[in-house]
Amino acid sequence: MTYIFVLTLTVWRVIHSQLWISLSRFKTSKSKNRIVDKPIEFEQVDRESNWDDQIILQAMLFYMVIKYVPVPGASYYPIWRTDGIVMTILLHTGPVEFLYYWLHRALHHHFLYSRYHFHHHSSIHLMYFILFAIPILTMVFTETVSMAALFGYLTYIDFMNYMGHCNFEFVPPYIFTSFPLLNYIFYTPSYHSLHHTQFRTNYALFMPMYDYIYGTMDKSSEDLYKKSFRRQDESPHVVHLTHPITPESTYHLRIGFASLASQPFNNTSPYNMWYLIMIKGLLWPFNLMFDYGSTFVIERNSLNEHGKVSRSMQTWVVPKCSYQGEELNGNGEVYIQKHPTLKIKVVDGKRNTNLETRPVIVITGKVTKVACSICLALCQRGYQVVVKLQNTDDFEDLRIWLFGSSSSSKSPLLGGDYQNNSIHNNLILSTNYSSADHGNNEVWLVGDGFTEEEHIRAPKGTVFVPYSQFPPWFNFKKNNDTPKMLRKDCTYYNTPALRIPPSLENVDSCENWLPRRVMSAWRVAGILHGLEDWKWHECGNWLKEEEMIDKVWSASLSHGFGPYDFTCSSAAI
Repeated sequence: MTYIFVLTLTVWRVIHSQLWISLSRFKTSKSKNRIVDKPIEFEQVDRESNWDDQIILQAMLFYMVIKYVPVPGASYYPIWRTDGIVMTILLHTGPVEFLYYWLHRALHHHFLYSRYHFHHHSSIHLMYFILFAIPILTMVFTETVSMAALFGYLTYIDFMNYMGHCNFEFVPPYIFTSFPLLNYIFYTPSYHSLHHTQFRTNYALFMPMYDYIYGTMDKSSEDLYKKSFRRQDESPHVVHLTHPITPESTYHLRIGFASLASQPFNNTSPYNMWYLIMIKGLLWPFNLMFDYGSTFVIERNSLNEHGKVSRSMQTWVVPKCSYQGEELNGNGEVYIQKHPTLKIKVVDGKRNTNLETRPVIVITGKVTKVACSICLALCQRGYQVVVKLQNTDDFEDLRIWLFGSSSSSKSPLLGGDYQNNSIHNNLILSTNYSSADHGNNEVWLVGDGFTEEEHIRAPKGTVFVPYSQFPPWFNFKKNNDTPKMLRKDCTYYNTPALRIPPSLENVDSCENWLPRRVMSAWRVAGILHGLEDWKWHECGNWLKEEEMIDKVWSASLSHGFGPYDFTCSSAAI
């Protein structure tokens, strides 16, 4: 019975910790009640990726005590014993808090701090468990231990520890007004945060009374508490809307598992990671939220240029994995027409494109606004664009859409006169898969609708460059029982993306399958729109002139965003 209890307690502590991690990341992604604005980067996530080691260590020690220590009744604990619970409360309030205060204060001496205690401010250390073992071992050896005492005490320790480091204030003032004694036996997140920022104050573990007694309480504790509790949400300059790409990708969101969110999403990882398979049934409420929930904030970033914050950004998640067709709302134009007095600017990012490529380009997939933009820009620059369509009528519709009809020389999308020059001759229809007319080593721009048959029949040496937000070859694997390796005789590039500058802070998660500190071109386009303070919307079915594409690309480079053209291997897809 006791072994089952230890296992249950360990599982509960892991779940409890994950709940606090998710809640803290969710609350601090917004400004309301946030205490410290210090950013979190990938280095901190990596350093704390083994946060559950101390829970596993303590479970092993519990097991060893039960198994090998000759204590009467150690193999069977009663559910409840009042004397043991009272003893635990008294021992924690007295010896544990007192010893921790003085040990903590001594370790903040410059001699010991530089040699040992600095690591405490980076992660959890073993000193915690030694002190917390005092009440537990006392109950064991006095035969007053109970499951309720162990479960309650360890849950109390975890709760207070996680609360003290959650970085948002949520304890209402009326609690301390109604119960003044709590000021001395219950600390707040803002109270403990001052210890990490001031270092020489607020040494107490969970009960501030020893700081009051020995005069080490920070004088700004009350002011910071009130300021943090009253802090309201701030309006960001830029909002990036995103959504999960698959049901399994929800576990990679920033408010999910931090270690997963800090790594690029692998389309096969949900089926290869044993712990994701095990917890899939346990997290059904999380999946239910994504079926019926509303948009929420999961990330905040700031771009610091010239030594100050120039723009604040947030990422909002639309909890849907389906209904992603851009044509349903005219690529955003319907929304603008519905709200003509809209004060914000809507950006779809279709112009953030680098067009340095080869003389002959093959484009295949669904004809979207991005495809049309690429076709038009390449034709304007003198490239031959081979469009793979099975229907000749679809090709004529595309030509008319871009360059106008014989009766009207105006382009429906641009309004420019393109019938009087030869750029429309650069658009070529192809209904077969032969490369005889264009040579090998073709560059294929592929988007949604790119089929596995086209992929197989592409010539050897083809370079696949996706122009869609979602890699088209992700869908190839869904039809097979085992993931299929991509062709080794071809090269595959990632979706359009840019490397972000060091001045963009608080980036601690990967955007879908992209590597660390790499953002999609669509997301960067919104950031640029805010940085440059452009006054127009960038959405709808219309296209901009070639000069506008150059303008957006130049703005990307001027703000430190660099091209990302890394090829992806089949093992990483």
